Amino acid sequence: MLDLQFIRDNADIVRAALKNKNREGVDLDRILALADERKKAAGLVSEINKKRNDAQQARDAEAGKRLKDELKVAEESYQQIEKELVALLIKIPNIPSADTPVGPDESGNKVIRQWGEKPNFSFIPKAHWDIGRDLGIINSEKATEVSGARFTYLLGDLALMQFALIQLCMKVLTNRDELKKVIAEAGLSVSDKPFVPVVVPVFVKKQVQVRMARFLTPEEHYLFPEDDTMLIGSAEHTLGPIHMDETLREDQLPLRYVGYSTAFRREAGSYGKDTKGILRQHQFDKLEMESFTKPEDGLAEQELLVAVQEYLLRQLELPHQAVLVCTGDMGFPDQRQIDIETWMPGQATYRETHSADYVGGFQARRLNTKIKRASGESEPVHMNDATAFAIGRTLIAILENYQNEDGSVTVPEVLRPFMGGKEKLEKVHI
Repeated sequence: MLDLQFIRDNADIVRAALKNKNREGVDLDRILALADERKKAAGLVSEINKKRNDAQQARDAEAGKRLKDELKVAEESYQQIEKELVALLIKIPNIPSADTPVGPDESGNKVIRQWGEKPNFSFIPKAHWDIGRDLGIINSEKATEVSGARFTYLLGDLALMQFALIQLCMKVLTNRDELKKVIAEAGLSVSDKPFVPVVVPVFVKKQVQVRMARFLTPEEHYLFPEDDTMLIGSAEHTLGPIHMDETLREDQLPLRYVGYSTAFRREAGSYGKDTKGILRQHQFDKLEMESFTKPEDGLAEQELLVAVQEYLLRQLELPHQAVLVCTGDMGFPDQRQIDIETWMPGQATYRETHSADYVGGFQARRLNTKIKRASGESEPVHMNDATAFAIGRTLIAILENYQNEDGSVTVPEVLRPFMGGKEKLEKVHI
């Protein structure tokens, strides 16, 4: 949530953000008017309380009773104004960074760098759904019978590879020496403090999700109204609130976490799109990075998270590109968003596999997560979240980039120690 004084002082910037993020339905004039009304209402409540104190000291019971009734009316008015104001404030998106391209949708995104050569096959490369079917390691047909469309079984060595990716990720993120290598290769000047591994809850209370400003449309969640909860769409949805309503000391920061979870999304509105294979599933597994920093370190922290993403993809030797996401395609709470797209030769296109979202103090203000400075002053911490591995999409990239003419798939060298030295994925015979 944006600071109200910032909105007052920068109304033109906020209006531009509403337009460029396709949120023009928010009534900014009403918000500013309500802010003035709230200020007056708060002043009236304060004035009546002062008169009540004076009446008590004067032992004027009649005036005390009358002022009590007036206070009740004034407080109810204040609460009504506050409720309407907050309901409108939470609809204002974060302000995009100065270097964020202005664009209506993904067509406005900007490629900022590329790495790796696309593989040159002597045969026509297959898509992962054909590779998985032929090796018996992906079975979406049976999963559809058991669970419905957009669920799947991963079998045999592909299931082992999923856990190998998890181990590779943890090896990098929890090891200070590995992080020093990432930082040095990216030419950054940031802390090398390791990430704390977390297995997160997959249910989140609805009001907490609102405070996170993620997935605000009901059609995207699996909701459980009787419990006022929903299933998360990413580990960040319960990792971000891990310090909700807390004040952190300056010397604690940065705080870095890597969360593992199964995630759930209805994918409403995407039916008929990417229906083959395991690209767009209702259930999938992710490793997500979340960090809390001092405001002055927030942007550099995003660069670190992107450097981690690119380092992991280089370890897997997967061709990829970094993309600066434009205003019309970026997330509601994002100040700056960088996506990583990995080359999928079986589909002859780049596909998004990673996202890195710098949200500044936007979420922290809603979550009431603060930093207490050495001077004694408090302010919202700055937060970042970023994909470490969207495991299904990473498996797709490996299957398609490491496929061989005989139908086999080579195991990336970096994963072999986590798979018993296995060099190729074996066919599952059932």
